[in-house]
Amino acid sequence: MTDPRHANLQRDPTAAEAHGHIRSYVRRAGRVTEAQQRALETLWPRFGVAYTESALDFPALFERDAPTILEIGFGMGGATADIAARHPENNYIGVEIHPPGVGNLLKLIGEQQLHNLRLIQHDAVEVLRDMIPLGSLAGVHIYFPDPWHKKRHNKRRLIQPAFVANLCRYLGKDGYLHCATDWEEYAVQMLEVLSAEPSLYNTAEGYAQRPEWRPLTKFEQRGLRLGHGVWDLLFRKR
Repeated sequence: MTDPRHANLQRDPTAAEAHGHIRSYVRRAGRVTEAQQRALETLWPRFGVAYTESALDFPALFERDAPTILEIGFGMGGATADIAARHPENNYIGVEIHPPGVGNLLKLIGEQQLHNLRLIQHDAVEVLRDMIPLGSLAGVHIYFPDPWHKKRHNKRRLIQPAFVANLCRYLGKDGYLHCATDWEEYAVQMLEVLSAEPSLYNTAEGYAQRPEWRPLTKFEQRGLRLGHGVWDLLFRKR
């Protein structure tokens, strides 16, 4: 049986609808610190991956063959670095649009000598469409995406039926999708959308316990102390 990580190393031509997708983020300039700028200049050539319309060859990219997990929207990258450090047996690809976050995670990569992590600074929908081979991912992490809490903005949320259906095509058999949010109304929508996707099944009865691989962020710890909720959802590909 062909290993799906080595299969279909061509751009997927069927996802043309992504050209007109609603962006789930706002481009913010943000301030890049001197340390982040140094990391961008010195470490991007080694750990950064330029956006291209050619599918990636994961074993060539990481110089080894290992399960590859994609994180969409890693923010400032603290949790991403922690996960990669705890699980050196996996390869990780982080996708983020904002330069300060990319620079900060590159800084952490350098400080912690993380060789199993690569970064792409580009829109995640387009990265999936053009760079990720079908059936190639062991998992996908989507942690605390923008909840777009105003009702008129709900359509900009990332977790929507069409996006999830498309995303599942890039998961290998038994690959997992792990989402987390601290916005209850969005958690309800996530559960409804993921439960309705026929190619996924829920690993829990409703919301899941936080898996050991997802560290608590400082923001999350503060919220929990104040009594705010956090909801994890862990689904797998059938």
